[in-house]
Amino acid sequence: MTSFDPDTAWRRTPSVVLRPEPFGALVYDFGSRRLSFLKDLALVRVVEALDRSASVLAALRSAGIAEADHPRYLSALATLARSGMISPRQEAAAS
Repeated sequence: MTSFDPDTAWRRTPSVVLRPEPFGALVYDFGSRRLSFLKDLALVRVVEALDRSASVLAALRSAGIAEADHPRYLSALATLARSGMISPRQEAAAS
């Protein structure tokens, strides 16, 4: 299992979809058939920002998460990483 490093780039795992809901989002992994709930709209913004951010910390900043709240969101993201809902993003090698 890959350890969660907020200084690196992560993404929503390709087999995972987010379905927006008034409370946040349903998160479904078509590979494992696992269903999760994100009950925080800001966390949904962070997960959506992962693909376009250089690191998890950059995604937190992009989503407008105050630095004082980073530990709570990092804990939630680490849980998503352990469950396979997010995964490390492999950057294409520069040519």
